[in-house]
Amino acid sequence: MQIGTESRNKTIAAVSLTVLALGLVVWRLFPSSPSPSASTAITSSAAVATPPTRHVTSGKKSASPSVRTLDPTLRLDWLKQSEEMKYEGSGRNIFQAKVEIPQVVQKVNTDQQAAPVPQLPPPPPPILLKFYGFASKAGEPRKVFLSKDGDVFIAGEGDIIDRRYRVLRITPVSVEVEDVLSNNRQSIPLTQG
Repeated sequence: MQIGTESRNKTIAAVSLTVLALGLVVWRLFPSSPSPSASTAITSSAAVATPPTRHVTSGKKSASPSVRTLDPTLRLDWLKQSEEMKYEGSGRNIFQAKVEIPQVVQKVNTDQQAAPVPQLPPPPPPILLKFYGFASKAGEPRKVFLSKDGDVFIAGEGDIIDRRYRVLRITPVSVEVEDVLSNNRQSIPLTQG
C-alpha cells in the first residue's frame, strides 16, 4: 500500500494523538506516589504548628532551637481543650454580607388617635366638550356644534356624541350634557371663543 504525502501527514498526526491520549489515560488511572514536594509541605506545616520551647535559666529566657519533626502521636490534651471550647457568638449570621439592624416598634396610644376621616368618592371626570356653534334650519329642531380634541360633532337633543355623551337639552344659554358611563351631568355654556 502506497501512502501519499498528504495521507502520510494525517496518519502521523493521528498516531501521535492516539499515543498522547493513551498516556493521559494511564496517568489518570494509575497515579504515582505523592511527590517529594507534597510530603515536604506536609512536614513543614506540621512543624510550624509546634511552638519553640524556651528554657529559663537564672531569670533570663533563652530560646533553644526546637527540633521540627512530624509527630504522628495523638495529643489528647489538645483534643480535650478544643472540645471544651464553646462558641459564644454575637448571634450574627456569618454567611451574610450585611448586618441586620433590629427595628424598634413604637407603641401608639390608641386613645389619642383621631377618628378616621371617611373618604369621599372621587369627583366624576369633567366633560371635555366645548361649544363650537349653532346649526339650525327653519322647521327643524335646534342643533349645536360641539368640539373635543379637534373633533367637531353636530348633535340635537337626545343624540349621543363620541359614544359617551348624550345631549339632554339645548337652551339659549347652555347645553346640558350627560356622561353615560359615569351618569355625570354638566352644563356647557354657549359662548363663542
